[in-house]
Amino acid sequence: MKAATVGFLRQRFAEYYRTAPLSAPPSVEQREWAFVLFDPGYPEIRMRRHIGYPGKTELFEYIRSVAPAHLYYSSAYYLLPHAPTMGEKGWRGADLIFDLDADHIVRGPYEVMLARVREETLKLVGMLTGELGFGEHEIHLAFSGGRGYHIHIRDIAVRGWGSAERRELVDYVCGIGLDPGIILSLPSPSPRGWRQRYIEALTEYLMMLETMEPKEAVAELSALEGVGKVTAEEFLKRSPALRSGLQKNPAGINLRDVAVGRVLRSLSSAKEGRFSALLREKAALADEPVTTDTKRLIRLPSSLHGGSGLRVTPVPVRDLPEFDPLTDAVVFGNRSVRVDCIRPVTMPIAGTSYRLEKGENTVPEALAVFLCCRGLAELGGVSGHAPR
Repeated sequence: MKAATVGFLRQRFAEYYRTAPLSAPPSVEQREWAFVLFDPGYPEIRMRRHIGYPGKTELFEYIRSVAPAHLYYSSAYYLLPHAPTMGEKGWRGADLIFDLDADHIVRGPYEVMLARVREETLKLVGMLTGELGFGEHEIHLAFSGGRGYHIHIRDIAVRGWGSAERRELVDYVCGIGLDPGIILSLPSPSPRGWRQRYIEALTEYLMMLETMEPKEAVAELSALEGVGKVTAEEFLKRSPALRSGLQKNPAGINLRDVAVGRVLRSLSSAKEGRFSALLREKAALADEPVTTDTKRLIRLPSSLHGGSGLRVTPVPVRDLPEFDPLTDAVVFGNRSVRVDCIRPVTMPIAGTSYRLEKGENTVPEALAVFLCCRGLAELGGVSGHAPR
């Protein structure tokens, strides 16, 4: 990134931080804070961390003085958050964090990725409130400023959970470790939960097998670990009855039948394949390492994301279905700025779609900031100095 571009971004971020209302999590004095600044050489990451503040006033003063490119705080609570090593900090608990990143879900145009990850976030919120007992008021949701959403749960009951407890929770929402023997043998009147999701995915898979040519269906099943041609053929003979049984009485499915039991267990343990993809569609695809990490650094809501120029924006759960990051998280205006695009770009922002050619283009400031932050353009029309 050229010096003029870095200077332009630093100026724009500084103006935002000079006037914007900032927010802070509870217990500022127990959190570790970390910053990436617009130093020479940016965007190479040089994180400054192991920093602590006695309260919001001192924190906000520092933020406004340095106008960081990226701003993080710890999900953990520490006795000495400013200590230089993790062992010296004195861990006292941590918020429960879920991170949904479109990079792990779908590839495509930015706006398509944002729409898809919002769907996953809605799915996760539904699981947390409808199946896991969290109240909507306990869920603090924020657009990450990049390609996803963060969910913070700060209830005192979860603070002391270690990685193992957090792993169980994220395994549930992601549908990891499903055992067909347990799922199908335990009756449940609830239309929610993994029993119903598993039955729906398996029914869809069986219907797909029944539409295939017999040789193709046998090959599909024979590709599973531990499933041979004979077992695959026997399973396919039972498929229509099995599918009917799933709808009438799943607990009556005979998993002691060698073909049925072997195929269902192989399907459930496979990490790839068509059935795995169907199950994944039922899951909420949260980033597992983030949730299990009891010392995670997470972006501060109300800060700016140095990779997009968008605001890390708190979103009330009820507003999520209508939330549009490319409008609602945009903080910069329409002042004209010339940029030098490294390739053609098509991009919607703030309610307008833009088609830009490679080379110099004049665009609104909000789009200029986004393109420069993403590395899609350099500041144009200048010789060493950013516009003020």
